[in-house]
Amino acid sequence: MVSPYAWDVPGGVQAHIKDLARYFQNQGHEISVLAPALDEKDVKEDFVVVAGRPVAIPYNGAVARVLFGPVAATRVRQWIHKSDFDVMHLHEPAIPSLSLLACSIAEGPMVGTFHVAAPKQKVAFAIAPLLEPVIEKLRARIAVSEVARETLTIHLDTDAVVIPNGIAVDSFASAQPREEWQRELTIGFLGRFDEPRKGLDLLLKALPMIVKSVPNARILIAGPGEGLELMQSVPPSLRSKVSFLGRLSELEKASFLRSIDIYVAPNTGGESFGIILAEAMASGAAIVASDLPAFESVLGGGRYGLTFKNEDSSDLARQIINLSNNPSNRAQLQQRAREGAKRFDWSEVGPEVMNVYEIARGVTEKVSVGNEPRSWLRFLGREDD
Repeated sequence: MVSPYAWDVPGGVQAHIKDLARYFQNQGHEISVLAPALDEKDVKEDFVVVAGRPVAIPYNGAVARVLFGPVAATRVRQWIHKSDFDVMHLHEPAIPSLSLLACSIAEGPMVGTFHVAAPKQKVAFAIAPLLEPVIEKLRARIAVSEVARETLTIHLDTDAVVIPNGIAVDSFASAQPREEWQRELTIGFLGRFDEPRKGLDLLLKALPMIVKSVPNARILIAGPGEGLELMQSVPPSLRSKVSFLGRLSELEKASFLRSIDIYVAPNTGGESFGIILAEAMASGAAIVASDLPAFESVLGGGRYGLTFKNEDSSDLARQIINLSNNPSNRAQLQQRAREGAKRFDWSEVGPEVMNVYEIARGVTEKVSVGNEPRSWLRFLGREDD
């Protein structure tokens, strides 16, 4: 497998690859993952090969840490050459990073998974004419949602089978809640504070209206970022209602989701799936999320969680108040969410991905190093006439 993003930076794609690799390891398969990393010492998994240090680029409303260029291409080629892969799984092969390099360099059974949802004008897809002959080398394509599939169809005029991201349902369902996080009616948020599209400012804007109707409500905010600046946007009289927990480990995240009453996903855009929603469902939290198409899909059109009008803090507050003041409705929603989360368990998702691998293999040839097209060499800036 190839990760386009820095392995030691939290992200949905990296988490998906990590869990998928562990699932297949437990099934008896040999796995190698090539990935960038900011610091190789922070990479703990024995199946990860670090290809180099990434650079930060703005991408899809966030900052992506990717690895590209001649040195990266050489490392990709060496990794493929010394291995004996039956199939290579490339994540996000349409963005300038390791997966795109690997797709260009390799020949044989290759599968691509497309995670991103981006409007047509995004700069990352401006090189579509160069991408198309490379992406055509993929024997099979996976999109993590219908939104991701539509993005792929728009930009690259190709199709994919939809297989959602996976989660280990039992690890969230059986996590131990923490008493200090359960003292009042607790609303939870998890995400990077420095990404406006995660919508934390929208939740904080809704806080006065929430507290007016639900005086015992409080908000727990987890994730990397500086909370002090954000706290300035909260009225002084309400600051005692907000707690910043900082970055959580995977175990702490599971406990966090098991401890809260309501999980809020106020994201404003750029989401193709919403893995945190599936995790919150498995944990038994009631969910309120913005009405992004990807979120509505995960939530079963309202069966597993409520949605509010995107970027409307008043509507967000109304939905939270509705759940807070109706414990029986909240309990029913939580129970349906637990049931709905089973669709995303690796026991369901893993075999679907393996079926795609088998289709891509077709015959028993191996992945090998090929010859990059000359136009691609020019794009890399390494053509030597």
